[in-house]
Amino acid sequence: MGSENFSSQDTLAEYLLELAIKSGAEAAEVYQSRSLSRPVFFEANRLKQLETSQSEGTALRLWRNGCPGLTVAYGSVEPQAMVERSLALSQLNQPEPVELASNSRPSYPNLGKNVPIEVLVDWGKEAIALIRDTYPDVVCNSDWECDVETTRLVNTQGLDCYYTDTTLSCYMSAEWVRGDDFLSVSDGQTQRNELDPEKLALQILQRLFWARENVPPLTGRVPVLFTSKAADMLWGTVQAALNGKRVLEKASPWAERLGKPVLAPNLTLYQDPQAGPYSCPFDDEGSATNSLVFIQNGILQHFYSDRTTGRQLGIGSTGNGFRPSLGSYPTPGLFNFLIQPGYASLQDLIRQMDDGLIVDQMLGGGGGISGDFSINIELGYRVQNGQVIGRVKDTMVAGNIYSALKELVTLGGDADWNGSCYTPSLIVEGLSTTSRNN
Repeated sequence: MGSENFSSQDTLAEYLLELAIKSGAEAAEVYQSRSLSRPVFFEANRLKQLETSQSEGTALRLWRNGCPGLTVAYGSVEPQAMVERSLALSQLNQPEPVELASNSRPSYPNLGKNVPIEVLVDWGKEAIALIRDTYPDVVCNSDWECDVETTRLVNTQGLDCYYTDTTLSCYMSAEWVRGDDFLSVSDGQTQRNELDPEKLALQILQRLFWARENVPPLTGRVPVLFTSKAADMLWGTVQAALNGKRVLEKASPWAERLGKPVLAPNLTLYQDPQAGPYSCPFDDEGSATNSLVFIQNGILQHFYSDRTTGRQLGIGSTGNGFRPSLGSYPTPGLFNFLIQPGYASLQDLIRQMDDGLIVDQMLGGGGGISGDFSINIELGYRVQNGQVIGRVKDTMVAGNIYSALKELVTLGGDADWNGSCYTPSLIVEGLSTTSRNN
C-alpha cells in the first residue's frame, strides 16, 4: 500500500475531476486518504488483542459560479452521485475566490518504515517486564501501533501530489493500588522506524519512584516545573495566537505585535517540514510546507496561514492549510511545532528549585486564546531543596499562559514529542497553586 497506488492504479480522482467539469463546475479538487493500522493491545500485563483495520476516504470540492460544494465518501464511491451532491451543495454557499495550487507533479519519498506485528508484541512485553521487575504490584496496560497512511491531492489546475507516511506509536499506563490510594502513571511515544520500550519504561519507573510517598501540597505562588509531557498545555495557547485566522478576527493578542517581544528572550518557536514523526511535504491545499520561525528569542516573526487567510493578510500561504477532518474545508493549522530546547537535564532543573511543584499529568486542558487557565493536577510532585520528596494530591495550578511564558526561568534540554509538539521541560514563575486541604 504505497503512494504508487494513487499515482498509477487509481483513476478515481481523475474521473471525478472530469465529471465535475463536464457537469458545469469551473474548478475542482479531489483529496484522498487511505490508512492501514495494526494495533497490538496489552491489558493487565498480558497480550490481549491484535487488530488490523483499513479505511479509505475521498473528498470532492468543486466550484460552480464561484460557489463551493464539498462532498465526502468513505470506502466505495459513486462518482456521478458525488459530483451531483457537490453541485447541489454549492447552490447553498456564497461565491468565493477559487484558490488552487497549479501545474505541479511533485514526487515525494515515502516516510517511515513498516514494522511487523511480532516486533510490536516484543516491544510491549519488554516494557511491561522492565516495570514489573521493579514494581511487581503494578498493573500495566498498553497499545503499540504501526499506521500507514497515503495521501493524494489532485486538482483541475494540474496539481498531483502524494506520499505515504508510516508512523509508529505506543501508549502505556501503569496503575498502582496502595490501600485506598490509587496512582496511574502514563506515557507514550510517536516515532518513525522504531520505538524505544526501555526509554518508555524508565520514564514511568522514574514517576513511580517519585510517587512512593504522598506529601502535603504547596500553596501560593511557587516555581512550577512542567515536564515535557505536560508543557504541551502551554503551547496550545501560543499556537492559537499565531494562527492567521485569529489575527484576522482580532482575537489574537499578538495581532499588532509583529517584530516586538511577546515571550521570554530564551524562547524560539518554529516549524520544520523535515523534523520528527510529524514531518510533512505539503499541506491539504497542495502548497509545499516551509521551515518557518514564529518567535525568535522572544520576538514575534511570523503567523501561519492557508491560501485564503494568507491572501486576506497580504502574506500569502505559509503552507499551513489543513483539513480538521476529511469533510472540512482547509483552515490554518500546524503539522508540527518545535520549541528550541535549552541544555539542562530534567534532574538539573529540579536541582535549581528550592521549594516548588512538578506538573506531569493534568485533568482538563489549557485556557484557549485568552491564556487564562485553571487545571487540576492528576500527577504532580513536590520539590524541596532541589529534591523530589513525594507526590501531591488535590492540587490546582492557575494563571495566565502569556504572562507565565514571559517569566520563564529555565528551559530543559530534554525535548520530546508530545503529539505534534516538540517541547522540553521548563520552569515558570507567576502561577498560583491551591489545595483542597488548605
